[in-house]
Amino acid sequence: MAIEEAPYTVVKASGIFEVRDYDPHILAETLIDGTLEDAGNKAFRRLFNYISGANHSRSSIAMTAPVSQESKGEKIAMTAPVGQQRSSGTWAVSFMMPASYTLATLPVPDDNSITVRQVPARRMAAVRYSGTWSEKNYLDYKERLENWIRENGFQISGEAVWARYNPPFSLWFLRRNEILIPVVSQPVS
Repeated sequence: MAIEEAPYTVVKASGIFEVRDYDPHILAETLIDGTLEDAGNKAFRRLFNYISGANHSRSSIAMTAPVSQESKGEKIAMTAPVGQQRSSGTWAVSFMMPASYTLATLPVPDDNSITVRQVPARRMAAVRYSGTWSEKNYLDYKERLENWIRENGFQISGEAVWARYNPPFSLWFLRRNEILIPVVSQPVS
């Protein structure tokens, strides 16, 4: 799939694990109560409505996987990943916005439960895996990543993010999933 992703540079790689430096990027985000597995489904429709034209300028942000577009004006390509992380008893679920936009040029959401925010450059440890979008897989790979971070002398500096790169109708064994955890810039001695 030709889908725009958050740009990053690999700093360290070891099997399924990496440490990456991410460039700043913009997210459209909403908070959802519910289980890990249900939160993404509940939020997806809300965020999809925003990129489909439920915004003040009625601009459509077209998805490329699957391709979905409404003829309501300006088209914005959807990017990957869809990120999800726990925030104050709820889940913050987000879509990364295309790099061609700034906070000033993105359409304002009609739904006031959606916020658009700038994420600064940051260093993230990552583990990539395929499979179903289950809490069991999430927790298993999150634990593996946390162990790898410690074993490699890095320090966790924030909450884990669950990134899913494929549409829900993708075959489970072809799905690209990642757990991303912020780490300090330099390994701890």
